[in-house]
Amino acid sequence: MAFDSLSEKLQSVMKKLTGKGKLNEADVKAAMREVRMALLEADVNFGVAKDFCSRVSQKAVGEEILKSLTPGQQVVKIVRDELVSLMGGTNAKLAVSSAPPTVIMLCGLQGAGKTTMCGKLAGYLAKQGKKPLLVACDIYRPAAISQLQVVAKAFNIPVFEKGTQDPVKTVKEAIAHAKSYQHDTVIIDTAGRLHIDEQLMSELQRMVKVAQPSEILLTVDAMTGQDAVNVAKSFDEQLSLTGVILTKLDGDTRGGAALSVKAVTGKPIKFCGVGEKISLDCIEPFHPERMASRILGMGDVLSLIEKAQEAIDDETVAKMEERLRTQQFDLQDYLEQLQQMKKMGNVSDLLDMMPGVDKSKLREEDLDMKRFDRMAAIICSMTKKERRNPGIINGQRRKRIAAGSGTTVQEVNILLKQFDQTKQMMKHFSKMKKGRMRFPF
Repeated sequence: MAFDSLSEKLQSVMKKLTGKGKLNEADVKAAMREVRMALLEADVNFGVAKDFCSRVSQKAVGEEILKSLTPGQQVVKIVRDELVSLMGGTNAKLAVSSAPPTVIMLCGLQGAGKTTMCGKLAGYLAKQGKKPLLVACDIYRPAAISQLQVVAKAFNIPVFEKGTQDPVKTVKEAIAHAKSYQHDTVIIDTAGRLHIDEQLMSELQRMVKVAQPSEILLTVDAMTGQDAVNVAKSFDEQLSLTGVILTKLDGDTRGGAALSVKAVTGKPIKFCGVGEKISLDCIEPFHPERMASRILGMGDVLSLIEKAQEAIDDETVAKMEERLRTQQFDLQDYLEQLQQMKKMGNVSDLLDMMPGVDKSKLREEDLDMKRFDRMAAIICSMTKKERRNPGIINGQRRKRIAAGSGTTVQEVNILLKQFDQTKQMMKHFSKMKKGRMRFPF
């Protein structure tokens, strides 16, 4: 996650506060100095960091807080609430036009991931029951139209393109086409530049005039830090943005853009990109309250549940529960569970959503997605008889399975032990009315 370093430092500061039975004003001020340094190191705008710490200090040094039974926890709550407020307060939903189609225009600098995000957004909306049409208006970057078509194909979304004709004319024709073919949403992929220039802005302004978009969303690379905020300000002055999409939020970045952009521009972050793959698990609505909880190590159970619901269908769950009740759950079922778990996304990101999980105490191999592939290879190297009845897998069979899967006997032993533990745990939860264990560990 983008906030790993910031999260670690803030959690350390909060731990010091909650570890004290009593707090005084000096304790709070010392903690806020550390918080401000952590925010600045995360590339948060200086003014934003200063105002944030000032607001927290002002609320935290009140007599009612310092004299409460758990002053440290009260301060943590204040910090969380202020983080939520800093990032926009609540999830900002997309505006919908009263007269279809709803037009959404994505703009941004070249290299921010705008074209890919257009496709992912279209795929996301299609899953919500919409009928989107993508419009290719980047006529300058080589292969930009082809790239959009490739991304669109992954989600089975049509692309309207007219080659290198004037993109403003293309937009006009695309909207007419959308009305004729009952597309309720039009997503325009505009041209980007390596820097903001007059020609780019003039073209975008003409597009806005013709398309009258309900949403003008700026796509910014979260790895650019405060530069992303400066870019957002410049685009907003010219186009009156309605929101921001942050890409590469899962990358090796400090997260300053996410914490600064709303405070500086007043424009909410509506979506974030959390992966390079062309798949729906790489785009998600931005929830400030959930992100704040993740930063402070409180987890994000709601997002975790949503990911599980998207990846695991009820039919599969019912089948697993039935096989558990009839004592038939075997390694083939376990393999299916592993494949379902893999659909949920990166292990590291999932652990960020689990309250109380300290990733620093985990081994690097525990966070490696290739681990799923190795486990699958081990099971696939077994015979059908071995998968149905793991109890027959003796030492000789383990050596053969290890050789066939390109792993070691030790890894085969670990998988069989995990399967045994999972089977017992799932059997326990299946007996509970509300207990449904959907994860393989």
